[in-house]
Amino acid sequence: MFCQIAAGTVPASKVFEDDQVVAFSDLRPVAPTHILVVPRRHVPSLAEAAEEDWPDIVRALQVARQLGREGGLSDGYRLVQNVGPDGGQTVGHLHWHLLGGRSMTWPPG
Repeated sequence: MFCQIAAGTVPASKVFEDDQVVAFSDLRPVAPTHILVVPRRHVPSLAEAAEEDWPDIVRALQVARQLGREGGLSDGYRLVQNVGPDGGQTVGHLHWHLLGGRSMTWPPG
Protein backbone atom coordinates (compact mmCIF):
# COMPACT_ATOMS: atom_id res chain seq x y z
CA MET A 1 0.00 0.00 0.00
CA PHE A 2 2.75 2.51 0.89
CA CYS A 3 4.48 1.88 -2.44
CA GLN A 4 1.22 2.76 -4.19
CA ILE A 5 0.80 5.93 -2.13
CA ALA A 6 4.39 6.90 -2.90
CA ALA A 7 3.76 6.26 -6.60
CA GLY A 8 0.58 8.33 -6.52
CA THR A 9 -1.70 5.48 -7.58
CA VAL A 10 -3.54 5.40 -4.23
CA PRO A 11 -4.78 8.69 -2.78
CA ALA A 12 -3.52 9.99 0.55
CA SER A 13 -3.54 13.28 2.44
CA LYS A 14 0.07 14.12 1.63
CA VAL A 15 1.79 16.76 3.71
CA PHE A 16 5.23 16.42 2.07
CA GLU A 17 6.87 14.75 -0.89
CA ASP A 18 10.13 14.87 -2.74
CA ASP A 19 12.04 12.37 -4.86
CA GLN A 20 13.04 10.24 -1.83
CA VAL A 21 10.27 10.58 0.76
CA VAL A 22 6.53 10.99 1.03
CA ALA A 23 4.66 11.93 4.22
CA PHE A 24 0.92 11.74 4.74
CA SER A 25 -1.71 11.84 7.47
CA ASP A 26 -2.51 8.53 9.15
CA LEU A 27 -6.06 7.29 8.52
CA ARG A 28 -6.42 6.27 12.18
CA PRO A 29 -4.60 8.95 14.15
CA VAL A 30 -3.68 8.31 17.78
CA ALA A 31 -2.58 11.91 18.43
CA PRO A 32 -3.61 15.33 17.13
CA THR A 33 -0.61 15.14 14.79
CA HIS A 34 -0.09 11.68 13.30
CA ILE A 35 1.93 11.66 10.10
CA LEU A 36 3.52 8.68 8.39
CA VAL A 37 6.95 9.36 6.89
CA VAL A 38 7.83 6.82 4.20
CA PRO A 39 10.83 6.37 1.90
CA ARG A 40 9.70 6.02 -1.72
CA ARG A 41 12.13 3.14 -2.23
CA HIS A 42 10.61 -0.10 -0.98
CA VAL A 43 12.45 -1.37 2.09
CA PRO A 44 10.47 -3.96 4.08
CA SER A 45 11.84 -2.92 7.49
CA LEU A 46 14.88 -1.44 9.16
CA ALA A 47 16.11 -4.98 9.82
CA GLU A 48 16.21 -5.56 6.07
CA ALA A 49 17.73 -2.23 5.05
CA ALA A 50 20.70 -2.47 2.71
CA GLU A 51 23.63 -0.07 2.45
CA GLU A 52 22.04 1.67 -0.54
CA ASP A 53 18.88 2.40 1.51
CA TRP A 54 20.62 4.60 4.09
CA PRO A 55 20.46 7.88 2.14
CA ASP A 56 16.66 7.46 1.97
CA ILE A 57 16.48 6.55 5.67
CA VAL A 58 18.46 9.63 6.65
CA ARG A 59 16.31 11.79 4.36
CA ALA A 60 13.14 10.40 5.98
CA LEU A 61 14.47 11.37 9.42
CA GLN A 62 15.31 14.86 8.14
CA VAL A 63 11.76 15.20 6.81
CA ALA A 64 10.30 14.03 10.13
CA ARG A 65 12.32 16.69 11.96
CA GLN A 66 11.21 19.33 9.45
CA LEU A 67 7.54 18.36 9.81
CA GLY A 68 7.84 18.46 13.61
CA ARG A 69 9.25 21.98 13.44
CA GLU A 70 6.73 23.19 10.86
CA GLY A 71 3.87 21.52 12.74
CA GLY A 72 4.40 23.61 15.84
CA LEU A 73 5.58 20.67 17.93
CA SER A 74 8.23 22.70 19.75
CA ASP A 75 7.30 21.08 23.09
CA GLY A 76 8.20 17.70 21.63
CA TYR A 77 6.92 14.80 19.61
CA ARG A 78 7.41 11.08 19.34
CA LEU A 79 8.93 9.37 16.31
CA VAL A 80 8.04 5.67 16.25
CA GLN A 81 9.35 2.92 14.04
CA ASN A 82 8.09 -0.62 14.51
CA VAL A 83 10.35 -3.39 13.25
CA GLY A 84 8.98 -6.86 12.57
CA PRO A 85 5.82 -8.54 13.84
CA ASP A 86 6.90 -8.66 17.49
CA GLY A 87 7.80 -4.97 17.27
CA GLY A 88 4.28 -4.14 16.07
CA GLN A 89 5.05 -3.61 12.38
CA THR A 90 1.84 -4.25 10.42
CA VAL A 91 2.82 -2.77 7.04
CA GLY A 92 5.78 -4.32 5.22
CA HIS A 93 7.31 -1.00 4.17
CA LEU A 94 9.77 0.98 6.28
CA HIS A 95 8.06 4.01 7.84
CA TRP A 96 7.95 6.26 10.87
CA HIS A 97 4.97 7.59 12.82
CA LEU A 98 5.37 11.25 13.76
CA LEU A 99 3.10 11.77 16.78
CA GLY A 100 2.55 15.06 18.55
CA GLY A 101 0.16 17.67 19.80
CA ARG A 102 -0.28 16.03 23.21
CA SER A 103 1.86 14.70 26.02
CA MET A 104 3.15 11.19 25.42
CA THR A 105 3.29 8.58 28.16
CA TRP A 106 5.94 5.95 28.85
CA PRO A 107 6.08 3.06 28.42
CA PRO A 108 4.11 3.32 25.19
CA GLY A 109 2.58 -0.16 25.22
